[in-house]
Amino acid sequence: MTTMPGIDPTVPPSGTGCVECDASGNWWLHLRRCAQCGHVGCCDTSPMQHATAHAQASAHPVIQSFEPGEEWFYSYQTGELYEGGPALAPPQHHPVTQPVPGPAGRVPADWQAHLH
Repeated sequence: MTTMPGIDPTVPPSGTGCVECDASGNWWLHLRRCAQCGHVGCCDTSPMQHATAHAQASAHPVIQSFEPGEEWFYSYQTGELYEGGPALAPPQHHPVTQPVPGPAGRVPADWQAHLH
């Protein structure tokens, strides 16, 4: 991936979990990080889909996976997936001890029934 508008590699992530889910006591499947402002939100398979909602509300065009072992970026503007790109400010993913789905203690027993 070449340099793209909407990526600021100096901004750290907003935390270790979805900002909105943490504030409301909800849970998520996978996490995505806004490459422009660092907002961490839940993926589109998660019940609340906060990463895409953030992108739509802010017009921030690029996310990166915030999952251990994943380095891909996605552009909402072009619909393209990029395998790699600039190194963003650490940490690069949520803690490896954080379960998926997560966080621990908030995931319902029937969590699969709530996925999109």
